[in-house]
Amino acid sequence: MLYELLYPLRSYASWLSFLNVLRYVPFRVIAATVSAMLLTFLLSPWFIRELQRKQIGQIIREEGPESHRIKSGTPTMGGALILLSVLLPTVLWSDPHNHFVWATAAVTSGYGVIGYLDDYLKIKRRNPRGVPGRYKLLGQVAIAGAVLCYSFLAETQLPSDWWEIRTHLSVPFVAFAKHPIVLPVALYIPFALVVVVGMSNAVNLTDGLDGLAIGPVIINAGTYLVWAYLAGTSFGIVNVAQKFVVARYLDIAAVEQASELAIYCGAIVGAGIGFLWYNTYPAQVFMGDVGSLALGGGLGMCAVFTKNELLSVILGGVFFVETVSVIVQVTSFKLTGKRVFLMAPIHHHFEKKGWPEPKIIVRFWIVSILLALVALSSLKLR
Repeated sequence: MLYELLYPLRSYASWLSFLNVLRYVPFRVIAATVSAMLLTFLLSPWFIRELQRKQIGQIIREEGPESHRIKSGTPTMGGALILLSVLLPTVLWSDPHNHFVWATAAVTSGYGVIGYLDDYLKIKRRNPRGVPGRYKLLGQVAIAGAVLCYSFLAETQLPSDWWEIRTHLSVPFVAFAKHPIVLPVALYIPFALVVVVGMSNAVNLTDGLDGLAIGPVIINAGTYLVWAYLAGTSFGIVNVAQKFVVARYLDIAAVEQASELAIYCGAIVGAGIGFLWYNTYPAQVFMGDVGSLALGGGLGMCAVFTKNELLSVILGGVFFVETVSVIVQVTSFKLTGKRVFLMAPIHHHFEKKGWPEPKIIVRFWIVSILLALVALSSLKLR
């Protein structure tokens, strides 16, 4: 919005020439990151007080670790503030004509509504179950499905380079131009849907300890920020043929308008850091499903639009392992009556083994950083 309103003013007077800086994505990424961080820092104390006044507190699972009993009543639904701090700077600093930003923001907002309903029912009924899983999943599929269908079928609304590679899968550590996996659009859209819905629920499962989920979310968003910027950046003004396209040099998917997604990712990084100030152990506020479902959905959309669907398994390895641990636990118990882990998701397994909560959190963050470095190394190791 600010980009659309202020950038044209640079030509009206010489002293307004400084507005030319708005054309540069890195500047707007930094502006969005700082704006989101300040919003979260400044509004969180008031927001936490309002949650306490309205008695919007966390409902603890009966079968959970005993150490979690003390967390009962801690303000939850802090993810609502995260979403405000992500979406407002994104709208302010991004190009309002960019489809990728609006599609990602739409999924983030829609999943935030589902998460809000889930949190609301948990608090109202004093029951940790919330919205039944099948209805929650149906809502996620409907929202992401509608957005993805439009993104992959509305040819006239999207850049031509995206239309050419939209159903290509990039294999990690393999040159994209030489060895992409090309799927029919009828098969790719369901696959992309699994990526988005799966990432959303994976982040939700990870959000079980103070700061455990928001740390990897920040790291993942920072990595997608780099990838989106590189995917959509080119240099040179002589003519189109002489442009230096960074993505082609690195042999990754080149999508002209994808760089605007870096602004959305920067907003997640800024809002996440601001929220972590209050969410770190011992947490003053919890994210709730309103935040975890929405942020996970947004990361899934970033993976799809930057053509990193397969790489997201490596980058989001912490989320992936958390999800697999739940699947393994449920499957094993149904088939054999025995549990593989002391408790699932796997972070609770380590709690049951006696690991202090801060140790689990920090070690998961370290693993997430290492996986992000591995993902980024694939830019050149191909």
